Amino acid sequence: MADTLLSVHDLQAWYGQSHVLQGVSLEVQRGEIVSILGRNGAGRSTLLKALMGLVRSSGDIRFAGASIAGLPTHAIARRGMAYVPESRDVFPTLSVAQNLLLGRQGARQPVDAWREEEVYELFPALARRRQVAAGSLSGGEQQMLALGRALLGNPSLVLIDEPTEGLSPQMVEQVAHYLTLLRRRQVAVLLIEQKQAIALDLSQRVYVMGRGEMVFHGTPAALEADAAVQAEWLAL
Repeated sequence: MADTLLSVHDLQAWYGQSHVLQGVSLEVQRGEIVSILGRNGAGRSTLLKALMGLVRSSGDIRFAGASIAGLPTHAIARRGMAYVPESRDVFPTLSVAQNLLLGRQGARQPVDAWREEEVYELFPALARRRQVAAGSLSGGEQQMLALGRALLGNPSLVLIDEPTEGLSPQMVEQVAHYLTLLRRRQVAVLLIEQKQAIALDLSQRVYVMGRGEMVFHGTPAALEADAAVQAEWLAL
């Protein structure tokens, strides 16, 4: 495709001696939301970690036209790829404001850079608790903080792992609004989401993973119409 931001071909990845990814290929276009569905253990989280240089891997990874395979994680982040892990990984002893400030360290600062006040407008709960230690926040508030911190690095692509896991319906709505806002600002998203309805509603394209491989790629409508794929790779 003409406006490809991320292109991955034949990606292999390992945890220790365990060979998890078995030749994964995918693409993400600028400004689009792409979801990766699959059962637990399919390799989805390993895929995001491999893209960020956090696990041993091989294969071709091109981001914004340049190879990032083998680069350290901080170098990948500075090129404009952000990662929000399922564990959120906030700094518990630092305040909300300090956690957000860390998102700016070493980041590109274009004229239209995201600002802390935009994060507070998006997640008002963080504005009310900006001087509170992040470790005392609820799980939902920590998720908001992790998502907001990712924005302040001014990424062109955000990798997000299970952002609605364990959240209340109200917070799930806020996460969905966040993802929609990213798309409006032409920030691409590669999303792992267990709630299939949310993923299909927000995404332009969908991949399904099974046993470390891609077993489906298409539009949300195509996946909903494919009963065989749903039954074999997604049904519990």
